[in-house]
Amino acid sequence: MKTLDQIATELPGYNPQAMSADAVLDFLSRLVTPVEDTLELALFDALGRVLAADVLAPLNVPPHDNSAMDGYAFDGAQLASSAALELQVVGTALAGKAWQGRVEPGQCVKIMTGAVMPEGLDTVVPQELVSTRSAAPAPRQSKEATNGKLAAATAEFITLPAGVLQPGDNRRLRGEDLAQGQPALRQGELLTPARLGLAASLGLPTLLTRRPLRVAYFSTGDEILSLGEAPREGAVYDSNRYTLLGLLRRLGCQVIDMGVVRDEPALLEAAFTRAAQQADAIITSGGVSMGEADHTKAMMQQLGDVAFWHIAMRPGRPMAVGRMRPASPASPAQPQGALLFGLPGNPVAAMVTFLAFVRPALLQMMGARLAPQPLLKARSLEAIRKKPGRTEYQRGCVSTAPDGHLQVKTTGSQGSGVLRSMAEANGLIVLRHAQGNVAVGDEVEVLMFDGAI
Repeated sequence: MKTLDQIATELPGYNPQAMSADAVLDFLSRLVTPVEDTLELALFDALGRVLAADVLAPLNVPPHDNSAMDGYAFDGAQLASSAALELQVVGTALAGKAWQGRVEPGQCVKIMTGAVMPEGLDTVVPQELVSTRSAAPAPRQSKEATNGKLAAATAEFITLPAGVLQPGDNRRLRGEDLAQGQPALRQGELLTPARLGLAASLGLPTLLTRRPLRVAYFSTGDEILSLGEAPREGAVYDSNRYTLLGLLRRLGCQVIDMGVVRDEPALLEAAFTRAAQQADAIITSGGVSMGEADHTKAMMQQLGDVAFWHIAMRPGRPMAVGRMRPASPASPAQPQGALLFGLPGNPVAAMVTFLAFVRPALLQMMGARLAPQPLLKARSLEAIRKKPGRTEYQRGCVSTAPDGHLQVKTTGSQGSGVLRSMAEANGLIVLRHAQGNVAVGDEVEVLMFDGAI
């Protein structure tokens, strides 16, 4: 297994003193390996999990040609571009039960959405496009022409205007959504509500998924208070554990909250050792800045292979990444050792570094197929100062302008300790590494929180 230094030296333009955000993502993609354990889960329990194997469609969806709407089914060959078409209604086809009978030229069947298309019919006219009338049946109508039934005292007729339909309109074909044997779902896909519905439409009661990640996390520092403790001068209440809890649960991780650990070697060693025995990944907040009193950093280095970086970003410059030494063979943790993320202690910096780096890495550990995070484009409502040479993530509020375009403004003070700014924002304005100042009206990229956290 390669060391962190060996992985880092393979990075294009590697600079540990000022790692770019893109270089960090590249590094993590090379460091992370997915968990191998799988679970067979009922659909009701599989939401948010990662699919562990391709799912091939065991049947056609839909299983038969059917009507896409309520209307009247007929043979589209009778349509003419310049003349209206009158048809006699000879029956009704309902969803869930095939209509038994034969339809002659000049006839149609009233049909409901999802009903099987009667044999020989390929077109459906929506009921709102036709006019109807009742009349005595034509003299030629016999017992044979009405499928073995005596003609009714009156018959129903519909008239289609010319040019409103093409043959084959409003018919869903057998296998149109999925043909039997085709891949319906792919390994590595997150099981969303729509994907669970697709699996159910195939009659599949269970799916093979990757097991959830076990992630241990704790805050470090003598100045951190747990909820319930009395306030004291120079101390602050711990918020990072609660934001991390929410972020991890949104990912579907099995979270192991280890509380607040004082900056004492014995306590830190015990916490790291216990976390490595239980978890696939460990997240800490605090204790990774250059000027901090650094029993935390020293213990990370003592117990694992850890790199401490200054990342060319704002907020969230200091960060530690590494592997803890493998735990005992009986441990459920990854054989190569738990992955370690040391996040900055400032609340906003901790959240931003999680979203930018930890979340993609954990998704990769979960076995998810990664795609670039989609970003929205919005016009800036204010000028934003930005120096080239670092990536900035500014808290922003996106709204819709009167002309229909998206617009965004910052939440005000962008200090890394102003947690209120994250609570008021609905996204992060992403200003790229080489980007400079933003003028009013310039288009900027925004990572929306909805769907990301």
